[in-house]
Amino acid sequence: MTNETKKLVVQKVDEYSLLSKAQLISSNGARLLGRIMIGVLVIFIIILLLPWRQTISGRGVITALRPEDRPQTVQNQIGGRIEYWAVREGEEVKKGDTILVISETNQSYFNPDLPERLDEQLDAKRNSEIAAEQKIAATDAQISALTNGLRIQLQAAENDVRKAKNTVRIDSADLIAIRNFYQTSRSRLERYEAGYKNGLFSLTDIETRRLKLQEDKAKEVSQENKLSSARQALSSAIIELDNIRAKYNQSLASAQSDKSSALSGKASVREEISRLKNEMSNIKIRRSLYIVRAPQDGYIVKTLKAGLGENIKEGESIATLQPLSPMVAAEIYVDAMDVPLILDSSDVRLQFEGWPSVQFSGWPSVAIGTFGGKVSVIDRVSTDGKYRILVRQLTHLPKNEEPWPIQLRQGSGVYGRVILRTVPVWYEIWRQLNGFPPSLDKAPSKENINNK
Repeated sequence: MTNETKKLVVQKVDEYSLLSKAQLISSNGARLLGRIMIGVLVIFIIILLLPWRQTISGRGVITALRPEDRPQTVQNQIGGRIEYWAVREGEEVKKGDTILVISETNQSYFNPDLPERLDEQLDAKRNSEIAAEQKIAATDAQISALTNGLRIQLQAAENDVRKAKNTVRIDSADLIAIRNFYQTSRSRLERYEAGYKNGLFSLTDIETRRLKLQEDKAKEVSQENKLSSARQALSSAIIELDNIRAKYNQSLASAQSDKSSALSGKASVREEISRLKNEMSNIKIRRSLYIVRAPQDGYIVKTLKAGLGENIKEGESIATLQPLSPMVAAEIYVDAMDVPLILDSSDVRLQFEGWPSVQFSGWPSVAIGTFGGKVSVIDRVSTDGKYRILVRQLTHLPKNEEPWPIQLRQGSGVYGRVILRTVPVWYEIWRQLNGFPPSLDKAPSKENINNK
């Protein structure tokens, strides 16, 4: 073999060796790949051990914390016809400013002189009340006169009764005495007759005694008649006394009936007076309601009625009013599973629509463009399967914390995250994979539960 041939073979072998080396994997690349995998594993482990802030997310809208700060409808208290609009949509109004002027449509109040006519009726009723009071006074005077007259008549009648009783007693005593005289005369006559038979007395004596007996009998009969007359006089006096009392009771009942009628008339007149006064007050108040005024400072968002001459009903809404300086709050809705974890002292981070922000779920401290808040209200009942919470602004802003934008309008969207405890990233991943709820640092107290 010549030298040239050897050189050619050696040259070919070197070329194929270079090609083989180029196609083989370098051992340095494998070492680099291993180092990269180890580094990624270390970084992954470090990430798993990093702290993660648990949150409860929810969406909602901007609202007002107080009911009086929320948009309201302005209503007219009486029906009428639109005469004049004093405001335009979007215009600012103060409390008491005129929004709408209406005119009367109820025919009962068409008369422009109605208050004067009612005042005349009121004067007439007051005169009727005075007449009723005078009648009551006259009836009282009549009752007083009847009472005085009865007292005098009763005294006279009672005196007559006492006099008649005395007369009866006297006549009764006289009758007893006369009867005793008659019995004595009769006994004497019997003794005289017996003595006449024995010859002791003469016929003249007997005749004298018989005449005496007849006189005593006549006296007895006369006294009996007199006693009967006295008793009749006593009965008449008693009847007259009862008659006087009956007449007085009748007259008194009639006078009291007249007084009761006068009192009833007075009460009826007072009722009419009260009704007229009430009607006059109602008319005065009704005429003041022809002007619909703003109940508070705010903006006229939208008029719900249009045109002039259109009739509106009683209690109908005519415009929507947005209060001027509402105490805004975020109204967000969260799942029922997360409600037990939310306290009235929980912190919340909010993202408002229209304000650019960057929110890191697990690291709220590095979020940009978010705003802080506190849970104020947690509903006790669900709305479409979710629970509403109201988030208010922070009372005392911490350092580097910005207040909520003054440009916030009610109804705009908001996204909120209720801040809970800090856990490792691996625990959060494990919780999410198993569908477990977030955890708390401590169980809610009874006071917090009651506030919910």
